[in-house]
Amino acid sequence: MRHDTAAAQTVAVIVRRETPADVADIRAVVAAAFATPETPEPIEAPLVDRLRADAGWLPALSMVAVADGGEVVGHVVCTRGHVGDTPALGLGPLSVRPDRQRQGVGLALMHAVLGAADALGEPLVALLGNPAYYGRYGFRAATDHGVEPPDPAWGAYFQVRTLSAYRPSMKGGFRYAEPFDGL
Repeated sequence: MRHDTAAAQTVAVIVRRETPADVADIRAVVAAAFATPETPEPIEAPLVDRLRADAGWLPALSMVAVADGGEVVGHVVCTRGHVGDTPALGLGPLSVRPDRQRQGVGLALMHAVLGAADALGEPLVALLGNPAYYGRYGFRAATDHGVEPPDPAWGAYFQVRTLSAYRPSMKGGFRYAEPFDGL
């Protein structure tokens, strides 16, 4: 039997709601997670700030992953979106500090936010992302559920995850919270 010595190590984290004391750490995690040499200040970091100030902000669905010692190592947020006129959720960004990626932090964040959204009676969560990655969380092409992306070019990368309150009659165009319009 071959053992992969490069396998990622899983770390223990606690996922909890964001607090005001976490805001600077969240910004740093988001910036680090999305930074590239070409974009050292990625759009996702100020996007979270703008979402926090928007009417679509849902404090119960902004969650941090905290490692031993209390350091914030990941963040996920869902904000108010709509399918037609029906309230729904838009997920993103999902951010994990680069030195903590591939250790189960993103998995813990996704399970926590989806569970919280379901417990709050939300019908579905939409996101723009890699189908191979998000498929493991039950996300499927939005068009399979009659939900149209804000930009038709997104194709299969625009996905939804239905929750307990979902009704198959929920069909139409998806709209994210207003700060996403400026991207």
